[in-house]
Amino acid sequence: MKQIASILFSLLFMFVWLIPAKAVTPKSSQSKNVLVVYFSQPETNGTDASTGASRLIQNGKLYGTTEYMARLIGEATGGDLFELTTTHAYPQATHKELIDYAKQEAETKTYPKIAKPLPSLDKYDVVFVGYPNWWYDMPMVIYSLFNEYDFGGKTVIPFVTHGGSSFSQSVENIAGMEKHATVVRGPSVSRNGIPNMEQIVNKWLKDNGYIQ
Repeated sequence: MKQIASILFSLLFMFVWLIPAKAVTPKSSQSKNVLVVYFSQPETNGTDASTGASRLIQNGKLYGTTEYMARLIGEATGGDLFELTTTHAYPQATHKELIDYAKQEAETKTYPKIAKPLPSLDKYDVVFVGYPNWWYDMPMVIYSLFNEYDFGGKTVIPFVTHGGSSFSQSVENIAGMEKHATVVRGPSVSRNGIPNMEQIVNKWLKDNGYIQ
C-alpha cells in the first residue's frame, strides 16, 4: 500500500507542475488610465513661486517644483500630463508679488477661469492633481477645477509642494467637493525635500502600488 501511495503522490506532483501558473496582475497604475493635472508657477528670479525654494533647472529648462513633480509622476506611471492654466497671467516679478496676488484671490473668493478644457475624463480611472500650498490652502484655480469638473467614480490623488505646511486642509476640501470620488492623499514635497524629490515620489508610488 505504501508503494502504491508513493506512486500516486509522484503522479499528482507531476500533474501539478504541468498546470500552467495563473498570471497575477500587479496593482499598478500602468494597467489603468492615468491623468496628471498640475498647476505650477515658476519664477524667473531664482526662486520657485510654488514653495519659495530654489528653482529647478533640468537640461537647461526652468521648471516650477510642482511641474517637475508632475512630470516625475507622469513618467513613472505612464500617465498623460495636463498643465492647468488660467486666462489671466500671474505676476512673475517676485515671489512676494505672486503670493500677495494669490492671497487677494483667496480673500475675495475669486475663482480664476481655466484657459483650456481638460481632456475627456471618461477614459481615466486615476487623476493626480498637483498644486503648491499658498497661504495654507490650495490655489483658487484648483477650486475652479473641482467646481467645473465632476470626478465622480475616479480615484483623485492630490499631490503638493510646500514650504512646510504640507497639504494643510486641502485634501479634506477636495473630498468635500468631490463626494462621489475616492480621494487619496498623495505625495508631499517640501522645499527641503526638493533634492530628493524623485526618491520621495517614487517611494510613494511604490508603497501605494502604482509602480513596482
